[in-house]
Amino acid sequence: MRAGVGLVRCLKAEGVTWVGTFPSSPVNEVIADEGVRHVMAREERTAVAIADGYSRVSNGKCFGVATCMGGINAAGIQMAYGALAQAYEDSSPMLCITGGAETANWQLSRYDIQRGLESVTKWNAYINRADRVPEFMRRAYTYLKTGHPAPVLIQIPADLVGQEYDDTVNTYTPVKGWKYAGDQRDVEVAVRTILAAKNPLIYAGQGIFYADACGELKEFAELVQAPVLSTLHGKSVFPENHPLSVGVRGIPASYFLDTADLIFGVATSLNKGRFSHIIPNAAQKIIVQTAIDEFDVNKNYRVDHAMIGDAKLVLRQMIEDVKKQAGSGGRSRNEALEEKIRSLKEEQYETLKEALTSSQTPMNPYRVYWDIMHTIDRDNSIITHESGNTRDQLSTIWESTSPHGYIGWGNVSTLGFGYGAALGAKLAYPNRTVVNFCGDASIGYFTGDLEVGIREKIPIITVHINNNGFGGYGPGFWGKGGHPSTSTVTPSTIYSSAKVAEGMGLYSERVEKPDEVSPAFRRAMKTTASGKAALLEMICIQYPIYGMWGRATGASPAIRAE
Repeated sequence: MRAGVGLVRCLKAEGVTWVGTFPSSPVNEVIADEGVRHVMAREERTAVAIADGYSRVSNGKCFGVATCMGGINAAGIQMAYGALAQAYEDSSPMLCITGGAETANWQLSRYDIQRGLESVTKWNAYINRADRVPEFMRRAYTYLKTGHPAPVLIQIPADLVGQEYDDTVNTYTPVKGWKYAGDQRDVEVAVRTILAAKNPLIYAGQGIFYADACGELKEFAELVQAPVLSTLHGKSVFPENHPLSVGVRGIPASYFLDTADLIFGVATSLNKGRFSHIIPNAAQKIIVQTAIDEFDVNKNYRVDHAMIGDAKLVLRQMIEDVKKQAGSGGRSRNEALEEKIRSLKEEQYETLKEALTSSQTPMNPYRVYWDIMHTIDRDNSIITHESGNTRDQLSTIWESTSPHGYIGWGNVSTLGFGYGAALGAKLAYPNRTVVNFCGDASIGYFTGDLEVGIREKIPIITVHINNNGFGGYGPGFWGKGGHPSTSTVTPSTIYSSAKVAEGMGLYSERVEKPDEVSPAFRRAMKTTASGKAALLEMICIQYPIYGMWGRATGASPAIRAE
């Protein structure tokens, strides 16, 4: 069997039916010949983002794959670096296959792919012989399916693709992957400590998704009657309309972080990143943590009780132990706690009510989000955002009700990622409505890729918050009302993304009045249900991001955001 054919058949054995790509990769022709679909983006970064987005919503059962150019002329893989860096920082498991330097020229070029990408991959390797294809693919999928999630890179040189090997000797069978439970003694001590706490808080991360443990998290929280806060990456691991949910950020989140005497970090590193909560007075709190990776324990905070293992298995152990220690029903329902959460949510709503219900034109972006949230079926949709204002505003007020209803991301962020992630999410959940919210800066990164949704028949909705705010985070962020290079003319007078989208074949509308938001969104949903991608251009004011709102306008007090 030829090496290229063997590699693609390994992918097919693992359930791969499509790959994100931007020509050219040495295995792309073989991929097509073997009946695997190409989802071709306009550049490599988006191709990787599509695979990344698919992996993020697949509960660790399927993994996105992207291919791109590599080798002596390694420009393609260099263009993909930013997307791989984001997947690595966000602990997203996806496979990238790139060309490698021809075997005769291996390690002769000044730029070395392997060294260049070691910092953004869990494992990357160069296949140096045809007969090693099954071996390398076994290792790649072992690392994808086991341990800490992260991207994996495989290089296959063009001159190796056509070489033959004996596939009756070197066979490939799908990799099982391995998960492990926590030490039972650690579980017993952790449960006893949580039950003894007066004000425990569960802090849930995205590892819940990869462990497919949303059900276990909900059952555990109800048994111990503890409020649940999630990381931005973990938003939607717990239904935010649940009486124990305190969301991701804002007044309820800050209150319970302040008053908790115990923090239980579930499937999170408790990392002090740009979009992670800093635990106030951490030295005076008890910290319990379960994580898949020992490198995430005692990393930022002293952890009093740790359990290393898969979140689903550890939570199942903890659920059984709670029933042993506190009875089969766990703790009695804490109506006072539920009322406190409800009242804090109401306080937060009142703080933002003016923006959420504003009838001004140009529109307030919060009104756009609010109306769409009450128009879409949140149980059967996935929404995401770009980095910047859309992320910071949306993550505060959007109430997610089902697992993967929201893809949150931050830290090592690449503008344009949200669009690729939305395409990948739609491939994973074709029957859900998938929406990406973007701003003026990010749409410039993926305008060319808008036609991918049409050409590849991946019908997502793009909502462009057009506030002519490219380059700034609203009044006060730069100290003088915006970035010095940002134009201050009336929003939307420079260009129209709706016209651009129309020219690419998308269904598009330009929306200028608040009362038009919901009707336009319903039309967009009807269009995507028929199989066509859509873009809605919302003409908005430059409105401050979450956490700066009151300080910038003087209209209302700012909500704390650690």
